[in-house]
Amino acid sequence: MTVPLDRHYLVEFKVSAERVSQLRRIIAAHLRHWSLELHIRPVCRGVEELLTNVHRHVGDDNNCVVELRWSGRHLTVSVADNGSEMPRLLSAGGGGLSRVMALSDSWGTCRTPEGKVVWFTRYAEEPDSVGLAPLPPLPGVREFRSPPAVVAAPVAEPVTASGPALV
Repeated sequence: MTVPLDRHYLVEFKVSAERVSQLRRIIAAHLRHWSLELHIRPVCRGVEELLTNVHRHVGDDNNCVVELRWSGRHLTVSVADNGSEMPRLLSAGGGGLSRVMALSDSWGTCRTPEGKVVWFTRYAEEPDSVGLAPLPPLPGVREFRSPPAVVAAPVAEPVTASGPALV
């Protein structure tokens, strides 16, 4: 499957504590551009967790690649680094891969010739497009305070013992 160019983003950089917050803002901007505002917080928290793990376990100034791919249904985020040690899901703590697991629909790791990749996905369906026609204004306070319109009562027809009168 080919992902359209506007639904794919890749950045390569050297890992440092300052770059983690910068990359978080860049990813948030891309998600806004793709109209995925509801996913900004969990995706950014997941990426921040993965990058913090790279910084903590692989070290400063190591090459890292963050990639976003959105198919229109699923958003896949991957973080590749040049560390040889594979990450482990720890039962205690609540951070690391446990947090990534909680923020995503699926996740995984794989070795590469240069190191490893850790990825996660979220179901992110394309939002419905909203028409550009403006909606009529809602009634204001002035319309609600005006007196109710007077409606004339219907005129009753005279009734005789045998039924309604014929004209």
